Amino acid sequence: MSTDTNIRKNPFFETYDTPHGTVPFDRIMLEDYEPAILEGIRQGQAEVDEIVNNPEAPTFENTILALERSGALLNRVTNVMFNLMSAETCDELDELANKMQPLLSEHSNNIGLNEKLFARIKSVYEAKPKLNQEEQKLLENCYKSFSRRGANLNEEQKLKFRELSLESSQCALKFQQNTLKETNAYVLHVTDGSKLEGLPETDLETAAQTAKEKNLDGWAFTLHGPSYSGLMTYCKDRALREELYMAYNTKCAHGGETDNCQLVCKLVNLRREIAQLLGYETYASYALENRMAENEHNVYQLLNQLLDSYRPKALEEKKEIEDLARKTEGKGFQLMPWDWSYYSNLLRREKYNLDPEMLRPYLQVDKVIDGVFALASRLYGISFKKNTDIPVFHPDVTPFEVYDKDGSFLAVLYTDFYPRAGKRSGAWMTSYQEQCIENGVNRRPHVSITTNFTKPTPTKPALLTLGEVETFLHEFGHSLHGIFANTTFESLSGTNVYWDFVELPSQFMENYVHEKEFLHTFARHYQTDELMPDEFIERIREASNFNTGYACLRQLSFGILDMAYYTRKEELKEDTDIQSFEKEAWKGTQLLPVVDGCCMTTQFSHIMCGGYAAGYYSYKWAEVLDADAFSLFKETGIFNTDTASRFRTLLSKGGTVHPKDLYREFRGQEPNINALLRRNGIKND
Repeated sequence: MSTDTNIRKNPFFETYDTPHGTVPFDRIMLEDYEPAILEGIRQGQAEVDEIVNNPEAPTFENTILALERSGALLNRVTNVMFNLMSAETCDELDELANKMQPLLSEHSNNIGLNEKLFARIKSVYEAKPKLNQEEQKLLENCYKSFSRRGANLNEEQKLKFRELSLESSQCALKFQQNTLKETNAYVLHVTDGSKLEGLPETDLETAAQTAKEKNLDGWAFTLHGPSYSGLMTYCKDRALREELYMAYNTKCAHGGETDNCQLVCKLVNLRREIAQLLGYETYASYALENRMAENEHNVYQLLNQLLDSYRPKALEEKKEIEDLARKTEGKGFQLMPWDWSYYSNLLRREKYNLDPEMLRPYLQVDKVIDGVFALASRLYGISFKKNTDIPVFHPDVTPFEVYDKDGSFLAVLYTDFYPRAGKRSGAWMTSYQEQCIENGVNRRPHVSITTNFTKPTPTKPALLTLGEVETFLHEFGHSLHGIFANTTFESLSGTNVYWDFVELPSQFMENYVHEKEFLHTFARHYQTDELMPDEFIERIREASNFNTGYACLRQLSFGILDMAYYTRKEELKEDTDIQSFEKEAWKGTQLLPVVDGCCMTTQFSHIMCGGYAAGYYSYKWAEVLDADAFSLFKETGIFNTDTASRFRTLLSKGGTVHPKDLYREFRGQEPNINALLRRNGIKND
């Protein structure tokens, strides 16, 4: 393809001539981003100027609605760029993002700190016009958003706000880039096969394939999910487990260009300073103002309640695993963090005769996809059709069209399952186009699921673990939130809801992974087509709460660490020992020895650059909701279409209604913690 920009047209400036107006990934080149971003900034500013200079009195239509619909080109370009920075980046794209970030931050501040624009917004807000529910919510959000972005500050304070917000965005971007670089830089190369005793054939094949891709002999293990977790779970060689564990848990915490320790201090301090500049005591109090939890007290109340409820169970689980390890290795054996997954798996085998590898042959990825899609069809009547005419940004990506039960087009869904060098770790859902209604046309969403699942090998298709199926269900739940969106305004659509509500649809879907009726719809042996035996499914059910206490304390430790950083009223000194700070913050949640040199914070992208700052508790908050919601399905039937229809209504309304009211309307009552405690076997009544 020619790179002569005098001949080819920048696709961002054209109407997308693709199925459903999807992103033409096959035509976008690196040099297209910068001119499109610059033009997007210019157009966005011109649109704001037009609103500000409108001689007519401010109204909802000429101010609030006009602002909501501005910035279309810039949103189109940055959506693609920042999504690809997580899913398929490269050094050149990272450099471009670093170059563009100051301009994007300045543009955002030029809008958020525009006095004349805010005066018009305030005028409309104080006039209390007669609006429908969605319009009223948009007006309230717009006014509050500008207030929270510094619109009420004086000129000196606004200048300071600009400086702080720019530096914060640059630090967050650098944190993300450092984490990905360290993840990709590490390889554990093994040439002695005897050291890999215990590893299943799937993991050995994958490691051999990875080595071949890196021009190495033997086997290669990386810090990407399936590779790391496979060795930690099955490798009998303790020294090898320790080596990989230390590599993973010291990421960005051992000096050098990609060390994140100082960036952590800067980010925490910048966010605290921004919050205090805006009149809040802490960053957490600022962030929680727009959350279901509302304040720090309510967050800690939940975290402490869960800690008290689950800690006794976690201590029992630790003792069981420790006893097994000492029975195997000798009475003097000290259980370390790199031993947990290995001996946990041995104990699960002993107690339940269950090993994740037993289930893999029944969880071939294409059949899992069919099963998850069929679940959505059974609940909501929707259907999925692969369309390879839709452009994708990598061969691993598969595009689907989603249709409603009446046959009307509903959405585009991209799936992207396997790890690669340009993709960050973890799993997430994102959007390339959000739903809204404009000029009477319902613009349907384009959403994407991205994961790091077990790859196919030369001899086998991709065979997933049950945990990976659970992750797929989780991200698919997020995607349904986007797919079912049916609101007028883009900023209120789909997953644009309170942060501690956004995990409800995703965690709700996870419940199905332990349900026999669901597993029997797709879980067949990839070679024999034999249905997963009932005996296996019964073992899955019996083991569903295995190590649930440990898992809860692990999540609580992350939430407590997050709050420790963002409830600070005082500066975090730049020479602060982050590892010591972390150790002190979560000492009440730790079951295993804390190892010198290890640090979660320096790779904790969720709270440093992923939007979960003062919000990691949301997973546990939403877990209370999802257990309560699924208990209704258990009462009425897990495939009950009437209950599902009510849940779809909840999803379709996005952020147009307060989540407390949305949930109460669906459930008919306030949520409480009892359903979660019963599901996890903590409470039996």
